[in-house]
Amino acid sequence: MSEFRVWAPAADSVEVVLDGGSYLMAPQDDDWWAADVPGAAVGADYSFRLDGGDLLADPRSRWQPRGVRGPSRLYDHGRFAWTDAGWRGVPLPGAVIYELHVGTFTPAGTFDAAIERLDHLAGLGVDAVELMPVAAFPGRHGWGYDGIGLWAVHEPYGGPDGLKRLVDACHARGLGVLLDVVYNHVGIGNRLGDFGPYFTDAHTTPWGPAVNLDQPGSDEVRAFVIGNALMWLRDYHVDGLRLDAVHALADHRALPLLEELAAEVDALAAQLGRELVLIAESDLNDPRLVTAREAGGTGLAAQWSDDFHHALHSALTGEQQGYYADFGSIEVLAATLTRVFRHDGSWSSFRGRSHGRPVDTARTPAHRFLGYLQDHDQIGNRAVGDRIADLVPDGLLRVGAGLVLTAPFTPMLFMGEEWGADTPFQYFTDHEMEWLVTAVREGRRSEFAAHGWAVADVPDPQDPQTFLRSKLDWSQPGGEPHAGLLAWYRELIALRRARPELTDPRLDRVAVSYDEEARWLVVARGRLLIVASLGDVPLLVPLPEPPTAVLAASRPGVRLRDTGVLMPRASLAVLDS
Repeated sequence: MSEFRVWAPAADSVEVVLDGGSYLMAPQDDDWWAADVPGAAVGADYSFRLDGGDLLADPRSRWQPRGVRGPSRLYDHGRFAWTDAGWRGVPLPGAVIYELHVGTFTPAGTFDAAIERLDHLAGLGVDAVELMPVAAFPGRHGWGYDGIGLWAVHEPYGGPDGLKRLVDACHARGLGVLLDVVYNHVGIGNRLGDFGPYFTDAHTTPWGPAVNLDQPGSDEVRAFVIGNALMWLRDYHVDGLRLDAVHALADHRALPLLEELAAEVDALAAQLGRELVLIAESDLNDPRLVTAREAGGTGLAAQWSDDFHHALHSALTGEQQGYYADFGSIEVLAATLTRVFRHDGSWSSFRGRSHGRPVDTARTPAHRFLGYLQDHDQIGNRAVGDRIADLVPDGLLRVGAGLVLTAPFTPMLFMGEEWGADTPFQYFTDHEMEWLVTAVREGRRSEFAAHGWAVADVPDPQDPQTFLRSKLDWSQPGGEPHAGLLAWYRELIALRRARPELTDPRLDRVAVSYDEEARWLVVARGRLLIVASLGDVPLLVPLPEPPTAVLAASRPGVRLRDTGVLMPRASLAVLDS
């Protein structure tokens, strides 16, 4: 016997349709409906029918083997044979994160194929893998941010068991797993609104109706979101969640969803006896997100720091269009290395207003901010999805890597970055509705045409070749210049692990000196000096006292002098003083 339950407050009748039979569900006092169906077994397909209408998938379906518009299938989490009983999670302080997209990480684009590349990641020295969204979405391939079956795992990747095999294999190699989840919107074509007030017109988002977090009926919607988050952590053994665009969560209740979620995750961590983390993507530049709840904050473990990315990207490439307008100088890069945010209450010309809030550098540990040279958005939202390896020479690429991996933040790499992959990461879709295909295609073309791109140069997201071009080429790491860059990444990560100065999270112990005209900066971290030359000529960088040794150098020719260090053009060195 199996009990079926669904929340459908506006329905007058609800049926569960199973193996050709239809069973009326009984209303409960809390707007839920329930039915016991004798003989319903794991593997059986079922749907719900509201008021005699269409057959609909279960909003909490654990398995959608025929896609998001097909029937749900009964799934038992208890049947998977885990081998990670001794796993206790990955502490965020000192960790290095590696972001990847399952569909383009390997030629096959599946969880099982990704397992075959985990030894590469373990050898690189990273501590945790961050998966872009894997909740069930329409079509076969996409970025995953248009998920519809939020409790199910995308079947073309390998379904629920496939994800569990990947997580189990990661833990066997000492790698944690973080999962990107999306709660600020749901993919177009979802039928959640048929079941209840999951959305509200009281707020708007760039992606459609806002998720109902604070209007009538929102108690159950919030329970849906929190229950979903706990499921990934508990039933799939993932070690943390990356929360997409939390600034788009329209929530005016006294207890914000994020704070409530953080408390629930802390309770689950205590119950399971392992480390669990929540990492936010936010463009608010608000350190209260990562301030402890007992200190009046939201209590999340960390947040992405786009300001550091923008400062580093602009300094390396010279790009200052769009949201890069307030970046590009060495001074701004130095500011983000010591204060985290470029916009910490200051004027933002891109926004046309002041933006952000200062970080208390004496109290807020730097590991609560993720620093990166690349991520899926900063590559994929460019017109042609070109990586920074296409924009700067190898010397500056190594400088960028060095500044990320010696910065006080939690470093994050994007798949293939470690060998300077030149395969693009483009925006690709496999939408099933023709009007949506046209809208997305024309929207991207008009957006980039406004910035001077020729329409013919903007890839069609729906073209299968756009997806195929975005797959990593695993033959590259074995040849130059890729192998040399990969060795540099490995050296930097090993040095980060060997020298405690590089994982010290105290921002008030980071000091930066620089010369804007000569284009160099020196980051002091305890006894270590990270010297970066971004210019195109060799130069002598003055130092307050003579260094004693070169611990790492991005290119040969670094020479110690009594008054400083002689740096080749476009180079970085880590010195012991």
